[in-house]
Amino acid sequence: MKDQSTAIIASGFDGDSSKLERYHCINPPIYHASTVLFESYAELCSANQGQYDGFTYGTDGSPTQRAFEEAMRDLEGGYFTRAFPSGLLAITSVLQAFLQSGDHLLVCNSVYGPVRRFAANVLAKFGVTTSYFPANCGADIELYIRPETRFILLESPGSNTFEIQDVPAVTEVARRHGILTAIDNTWATPLFFKPFDHGIDISIHSVTKYISGHSDVLLGTATVTQACYERFYKLCRSLEIFAPQEACYLALRGLKTLKVRLAQHAASALELATWLEGQGAVEAVLHPALPAHPEHAIWKRDFTGASGIFSFVLKPQYGQEAVERFVDALELFGIGYSWGGFKSLVTAGRFAQSELSRYGDRWIIRLNIGLEEVEDLKADVAQALLRLQG
Repeated sequence: MKDQSTAIIASGFDGDSSKLERYHCINPPIYHASTVLFESYAELCSANQGQYDGFTYGTDGSPTQRAFEEAMRDLEGGYFTRAFPSGLLAITSVLQAFLQSGDHLLVCNSVYGPVRRFAANVLAKFGVTTSYFPANCGADIELYIRPETRFILLESPGSNTFEIQDVPAVTEVARRHGILTAIDNTWATPLFFKPFDHGIDISIHSVTKYISGHSDVLLGTATVTQACYERFYKLCRSLEIFAPQEACYLALRGLKTLKVRLAQHAASALELATWLEGQGAVEAVLHPALPAHPEHAIWKRDFTGASGIFSFVLKPQYGQEAVERFVDALELFGIGYSWGGFKSLVTAGRFAQSELSRYGDRWIIRLNIGLEEVEDLKADVAQALLRLQG
């Protein structure tokens, strides 16, 4: 007779999922596991030799993570996708996979701020140099390439100042020089811009934004071509990179409604941006879908839509106190970082010349347009603009 403690360990589930009661559901379940059981010693030996294509341990992720990664891979049109605990980790892991001491990295100067910190505080320590090129660059990227340049990181459009790079022109130059290219495609999502169709090698997303869509997930993805797969996968295996399973579950769920949500985000943002162009306190609205945007023609050529985040530049007479009055007066916009969720958000700041070539050190207000009724949002912004005068 088995001891009671032994019976407890053996009870409930013995690891053979084929014995579970039939339970088919639309969404995959969430798996919590470190140890993954093999069916036989032969499978264990196969795993030890690196020839097993199943799950070997919890750091391989789970069927939930794999389902999300495969969905993103198919939507992107790439060869392999890996999920990361955040968008920044997706970017920094890609850079670690493809750069080594002595290499030079080129980055657009509107890039997500923490990437600059990573380049200065980590890459530089390991002998990788980084320089920045204008965020509206195209074929003139050639001017910034050095003999040791190995990688170009794009973000088009930038998520604060919304310059657009001529991606096909950049990738044509990069391929001629044997340089890899990656793009942060979070603004457009895979629905509105297809990086691999324009010569990009690696597409990166902050899943935290539109793909999850509910401001409750931290997750990122990187999708690579077949040519980049080996080096990228080796880095992922070496660092045992995997993503929170609950986040993968929520992101997969959010992905299913991405097209429907983006339609309203896009329509409301464009309507509000067009209306703001006619407001007296506003000098410029930074929205690529507006004909007045300097790179509008590139957006129209390469993109199939616009999402729900944009900025506007105030006229020079409005300083920090005026901006503070405006932001604090908003009732429907939360004050907070990030974007892509159902609730409208606002941030504001001044951008140095190195980040915004057109307006220099000026006050810019960024609006994430959520899923509220656009007329309500417009009325809220209108009453807040009245507070600029004090």
